[in-house]
This record gives sequence, structure tokens and C-alpha cells, in this order.
Amino acid sequence: MDNLWIHTIWITGFFFLFGFQGFPVRSVDMQRPTDNVTVRQGDTAIIRCYVDDKVSRVAWLNRSNIIFAGRDKWSLDPRVELVTKGQLEYSLRIQKVDVYDEGQYTCSIQTKELSRTSQVFLIVQVPANIYKVSEDITINEGSNVTLTCLASGRPDPMITWRLLNPSAEPLDGEEYLDISGITRTQAGRYECKASNDVASPDVKYVNVIVNYAPFIKDTKSSDPQVGRMGVLQCEASAIPKPEFKWYRDDKRLSNGQGISIQMMGSRTLLLVSNVTEEDYGNYTCVATNRLGIHNASVFLYRPGTANNISGAVAVSQSLWLLLGSLTCLLLKC
Repeated sequence: MDNLWIHTIWITGFFFLFGFQGFPVRSVDMQRPTDNVTVRQGDTAIIRCYVDDKVSRVAWLNRSNIIFAGRDKWSLDPRVELVTKGQLEYSLRIQKVDVYDEGQYTCSIQTKELSRTSQVFLIVQVPANIYKVSEDITINEGSNVTLTCLASGRPDPMITWRLLNPSAEPLDGEEYLDISGITRTQAGRYECKASNDVASPDVKYVNVIVNYAPFIKDTKSSDPQVGRMGVLQCEASAIPKPEFKWYRDDKRLSNGQGISIQMMGSRTLLLVSNVTEEDYGNYTCVATNRLGIHNASVFLYRPGTANNISGAVAVSQSLWLLLGSLTCLLLKC
């Protein structure tokens, strides 16, 4: 009879009738709520069951497998043990919980009158983990880019993207961030964050470098006296770093014969030592890389003429503004 019960026990409530003795068991309070037990992967789970002195037999089952029958341990898992504080508790403790421990656990009770069960569902949560993210990338301006960020976790993590510029506003994208026609202003460090509130978010970064053609953004000149040194400066923005050339009319300049050309990253200096009357005038700065070319005129002024030219430009702009205003009045715009 006892062996027959062991082989026919079910989660639906049948309890074994074998002759185990020596553990003072009690009946489960069936009025207690049986909530789900939620635990994080790697932590310890305690699944509670309380009994009283009306019970003759008690056991723990996972699905249809017996874990404990009274004090006898049937499970071979060393992580599993009983918690029997006092005479009222018959709980199950599982250390270093993993996802395969998730499922329904049954505390099965046998009284003189009938069999009863108390069921608890163990939920194992897993912190978000980014297991695949795009490598750093270098791309030409105007190209389409897709950044990838794949993460696992229980529950499924939420993935968000940010470009870590001064605003660092969230971007529209989850596992895949699509950027159409990327511009130089979209270059930088992209942050992928995966979170599911189980633990601190997992964060990974992707560096995006955008190549673009040179653009000369600043030029500076001087107005040296004859016999002094003249300095012309040209600064360009470009990726890859630009190469610079200086021209006077159609002639490319090089070091020597009173000319010194210095390269300083994104800037270049043209030094004219011992300036003569022939050295005054227009010079051309040319910036190049494999994506394009840009040039700008830089003047070496005679003493006092730089301000005059600037003043003439300002007067010209004022005259155009006045002419535009008069035309607007005549046309009643």
C-alpha cells in the first residue's frame, strides 16, 4: 500500500500513504493566501508552507517530482533544503536559484480525512544583460547606419539609445537604431541601456566617427610693415584630418626663400619673413582629404589697409541694407 502511493502521488492533491514516522507534522492552513514567489537569479528562494497537528503526512513536490517526504530528502540537488523553524513551518529553501528552478511547487498534506495541497509558483527574474552590441564604426557623411544592441533578461528588458552630446536626449530605437543620411553632428558616443528593474541597467557604448570633406571655417591675416614678418592662418574642419597647401596666384608655395609653412593639426600657418612690397596681396589656402577639397583667400595687407577694407565692407553692407529697405517701402512689402 505505501509503495503504491509513492508511485501514484499527483499535484492535484493525492498524498502518499507510506509509513514514514518521526516528524511531527501539522495541517496546512488552507485559508492563507498562496502568492507567487519572485526571486532574482543567484539569490535564495524560500517557499513557505505552514502545518498544524491535524496532519499525519506532508511532502514537497516540484511538478510531479517528490523533493521531500517528511524529513526524507528525495532530491539530489544540494541547493535544496528544508526550513522547519518551530513546529509550524515546513518550508523549502533553494539556494543560488536559476531559471530552471522556475515553476510550480506543491506542499502536499495528508490528514485522517483527506488530502490537500498548497501550490506556489516560483518566478525567477534575471537582470538585463547586453550580449551583442555594434562595434565602433567609421562611416562617410550621408551614409545610412544601423546600430545593434541585443539583450536578454527576465522579464524582457527595455532597450533605449542616447547620443552622449550635451543634450543626451533619448533616440527613437530599440534593439536596432537606424540613422538615415548621417551627418557630422550625429557623430559621437552612443549609449545603449538595457533595463528590466531587476538590477542596475546594463550599459554599453558605440563610438561613431563620421568622415566628411574639409570646410575652411576661419582665416586670419596680418598687416606687417616692409622688412617685418607676415603671418597668415587657415583653419579647417574635416575628418580625416585635412592636408593643407598654400598658393600665390597659380604657384604652389613651399618652404624656402623666406617662406615657412607650418602644419598644426587642423590649422596651418604661412610665415613670410622680411616682407617686401611684392609679398602683399592675395594668398590661397587649400584644404583636402579623400572626400573633398575646399579653398579660401587670405590677404597679407599693407599696414593700415586691413581696417580700411573692413570699413569699406561694412559701409557696403549698410548701403545694401538701406537700398533693400527703400525698395520694400516702394513695393509696399
